[in-house]
Amino acid sequence: MAGLREISGRIRSVRDTMKITNAMYMISSTKLRKAKKDAELNNPYFEAMQEMLINIMNTSDHLEHPYTDRRTDKKREDRIHAVIVVTADKGLAGAYNHNVLKFTEEKFLRGKENIRLFVVGEAGRQYYASRKVHLEGQFKYTAQNPTLHRARVICDEMIDEFISGRCDDVSIVYTGMKDQLTTEPRVMHLLPIVPEEVDGRIYTEGDYSDDLNFLPSASKVMDIVVPDLLMGYIFSVLVESYCCEQNDRMLAMDAADRNASEMIRDLSVQYNRERQAMITQEITEVASGAKAQRRAKARRESRE
Repeated sequence: MAGLREISGRIRSVRDTMKITNAMYMISSTKLRKAKKDAELNNPYFEAMQEMLINIMNTSDHLEHPYTDRRTDKKREDRIHAVIVVTADKGLAGAYNHNVLKFTEEKFLRGKENIRLFVVGEAGRQYYASRKVHLEGQFKYTAQNPTLHRARVICDEMIDEFISGRCDDVSIVYTGMKDQLTTEPRVMHLLPIVPEEVDGRIYTEGDYSDDLNFLPSASKVMDIVVPDLLMGYIFSVLVESYCCEQNDRMLAMDAADRNASEMIRDLSVQYNRERQAMITQEITEVASGAKAQRRAKARRESRE
């Protein structure tokens, strides 16, 4: 009976865990739908900002602006690179956090000194704190429910870092969707603005009208457009990372449910075998006892 009670307790424990994983799956599914909807609502505005920047850079020959300053006078080994790493606030999302942190380590941190590291998400802060890695900035916002305000705060700080000369390049490392079931770590270059890297499009002369004018000047228009565009990039990165986190958590919880179901099946088979063995033993004991009684009766009758 002790064996049966132990197996029965394990089955109940696994079923209780399945209730938690099922609830987490449903919550992540709801958050994923909401995040995708928010991104779709804001995409038209940021696409318009992007087209505006494309127009400026294609119609303004040799435009010099602080946002486009590549600082070619600096040697490659002397350039300071600011890197923003977007992680989650918690685990239970498969290899989501591990992948983006490992990608950052291999691409930016390993063997390099001129790196200014910024982190979004509690998982990343705890990871680097446990390894005594210096952080230039820790955005206190959580990685949950990305908003335009949070993207604006990050954008303003990164622009200040670049314009002040404390860094020469700004990039953001995040997790993007490779397909509907697979995510992968990616890096997006933010500053300086490079024509070939604006949405990965390469611009050629003649795509836009020659009589397109910007008032009061193309440089003044860039002062307004670029911060909004960078905010859009950062917001899209935060949203996509958040979607990937929820997607990976859904997959992890689904895998946990399948494993739990298999465990319950195995435990149920084991329980039934133990129970059958116990019943068989009891039947054997009863039969043996009855047989012993018959033999004793037969001996008594033979004496009489």
